[in-house]
Amino acid sequence: MNSPARRGRNGKDSRKSRASRGRSRLRLPMRYLLPTTLLVALLAMLMLRGYVHSEILADHRVRDAAPTHRVPKDVLTGGPVIDARSGDAKTLRIPDRRIVLTFDDGPDPVWTPKVLDKLKEYDAHGVFFVTGNMAARHPDLVRRMVEEGHELGLHTFNHPDLSYQSTARIDWELSQNQLALAGAAGIRTSIFRPPYSSFSDAMDNKSWPVTEYIGSRGYLTVVNDTDSEDWKRPGVRAIVERATPKNGKGAIILMHDSGGDRSQTVAALDTLLPDLKEKGYTFTRLTTALDAPSAHTPVTGFALWKGKAFVSAVAVSERVTGVLVVGLAAIGALVLARFGLMLLLSFLHARKVRRRNFSWGEPLRRPVSVLVPAYNERECIEATVRSLAASEHPIEIIVIDDGSTDGTADLVEAMRMPHVRVVRQRNAGKPAALNNGIRHARYDIVVMMDGDTVFEPATVRELVQPFADPRVGAVAGNAKVGNRDSLIGAWQHIEYVMGFNLDRRMYDVLGCMPTIPGAVGAFRREALERVGGMSEDTLAEDTDVTMALHRDGWRVVYAENARAWTEAPESVQQLWSQRYRWSYGTMQAIWKHRRAVIERGPSGRFGRVGLPFVSLFMVVAPLLAPLIDVFLLYGLVFGPTGKTVAAWFGVLVVQAVCAAYAFRLDRERMTHLLSLPLQQILYRQLMYVVLLQSWITALTGGRLRWQKLRRTGAVEAPGGVSAQRRDSGAVPERRPVG
Repeated sequence: MNSPARRGRNGKDSRKSRASRGRSRLRLPMRYLLPTTLLVALLAMLMLRGYVHSEILADHRVRDAAPTHRVPKDVLTGGPVIDARSGDAKTLRIPDRRIVLTFDDGPDPVWTPKVLDKLKEYDAHGVFFVTGNMAARHPDLVRRMVEEGHELGLHTFNHPDLSYQSTARIDWELSQNQLALAGAAGIRTSIFRPPYSSFSDAMDNKSWPVTEYIGSRGYLTVVNDTDSEDWKRPGVRAIVERATPKNGKGAIILMHDSGGDRSQTVAALDTLLPDLKEKGYTFTRLTTALDAPSAHTPVTGFALWKGKAFVSAVAVSERVTGVLVVGLAAIGALVLARFGLMLLLSFLHARKVRRRNFSWGEPLRRPVSVLVPAYNERECIEATVRSLAASEHPIEIIVIDDGSTDGTADLVEAMRMPHVRVVRQRNAGKPAALNNGIRHARYDIVVMMDGDTVFEPATVRELVQPFADPRVGAVAGNAKVGNRDSLIGAWQHIEYVMGFNLDRRMYDVLGCMPTIPGAVGAFRREALERVGGMSEDTLAEDTDVTMALHRDGWRVVYAENARAWTEAPESVQQLWSQRYRWSYGTMQAIWKHRRAVIERGPSGRFGRVGLPFVSLFMVVAPLLAPLIDVFLLYGLVFGPTGKTVAAWFGVLVVQAVCAAYAFRLDRERMTHLLSLPLQQILYRQLMYVVLLQSWITALTGGRLRWQKLRRTGAVEAPGGVSAQRRDSGAVPERRPVG
């Protein structure tokens, strides 16, 4: 009996153990954490890009004119510079023969440099009222303005009508505008121009409180008294006439260096600057014209680094999202082209093999060897062997037990079926089991299948007929998902019919079939021996050997009627494990056969057609697929919603057309396509996680081991012996094929 102390200690240890297990359960696996982090980072960059492009938090409302009785008369009749910093508002005018050229809404990458060039050419200075979003996107232009002696003023960050905004939003607009200036040029400024402002006599009861508040924050508000109206694009002569002061008076002239085509503004400067200089005018900064201290104050310390970090983040988001948008457009165009090619070539393939007079040659009736590698397949192996025993073609069945610990080999031997042999070996992996089976095979054509797969009676016969053509070295069968009654099963069913079998028709016509499926494939023994058998170099031995056969000059074709029913993974974890191995193994195979790209003959033809296809559409394009959903989410929230939804549905319609055609070719029921939209949203993310993890494993030099999936033995071939025995009660009832 334990002492109380021991019991207490044990209880404490037990609680620690439970807490530790709880923490481990809460820890997000790296395979989810890293992709999630990348998606969140991408979304954050999109949000930042949307913010500096006035798509997020922007307010484009503009208020109509309001009464003016609350505005001081001195302001309504005063000058264009309003000083409300001390509480009592006063206005200032520009002295005679002095011109303050002001440019709003920039900097613009096209027009601001041209404006700066003209000012530099005529040794003139001015004031640029920049918006924070444009300054953050084009910091080099802001630095140039300061270096060339111009003055900067705030024009808010996103250019809203401040009369609609709260004081908190006004403070935010000012601080973000200053943040952009600090990051771009290392300064802050004390002058401000409200968006949509005009002359001082245009102040009204809605805009005046904003001006008062701006003054309380320490800013001079600068409007104008001479409007060039260049934003209307009235012509160069009209702009010059409207911008020219009368009777030698000083003026603050309103112009724009952004917001549209400013070619007329640039051309007007070429006339306005020399003409006014001849009349004795000087073009100067605002504070110089007023004989006041500079509006610029250097920014140092944390505020400077904060501004630089913000501008750098904007630059990164601009470049990354720009590249991704271009990449997504390119991949989208390629994917649509692939869909079109897939439909065309699939049609040609089906038309060719379904002609009444089509034949591979004299029908093959000689026996073939069927290899069934098995590791702990007790739940499935009996249905597999019985389906083979019902074959319409003469076969020998070789079950290679790869060190099973669940009695798989004993179960097969206990069935005592003719033409069935069991070969036992220590656990060495599937490629070694297949090579062992090849050594024990008696015939020159070898059919390979998985231990969790069942064949229809005609499968072997259909699979081996193409070998009547002596150029054929391997044949891919038509793998079907048997357990398609779950959502994950239905998604994989769509993927198999559309993504695999439609692809194989296309690859057959192009002569670059990349993979003979492990679930149903056949090989000429001579071809296998010439390429060294099943390689253990990669985790995708089926892809590896198929590529090797192409390089050796053999044809690889697709037999649509050689149907096999396989048990697809039924959980996300199992699906992830399977696809992780597939995608990583495919990368290994591509890398192993990379020299085919520069070789001649059959190897070069495959290397320059097959390898780019596989690399682009099985490795690169799926990695960018989640961008579709990220941009969809962004477009739905921040717009343009209509165009975003239309584009997404357009892509979905193209996919649905391809899927419907693939289902029609395979004579499948269309009802499973109802889950296609959900598959495109959810299933794509899982495949992204899998592929990204495979990339990481490949780039870091990691090794991935074979992983055994849990099987239920639920799949049977429709109309086969297993199904008939089930109906008669001879075997336990299993879930029917959907």
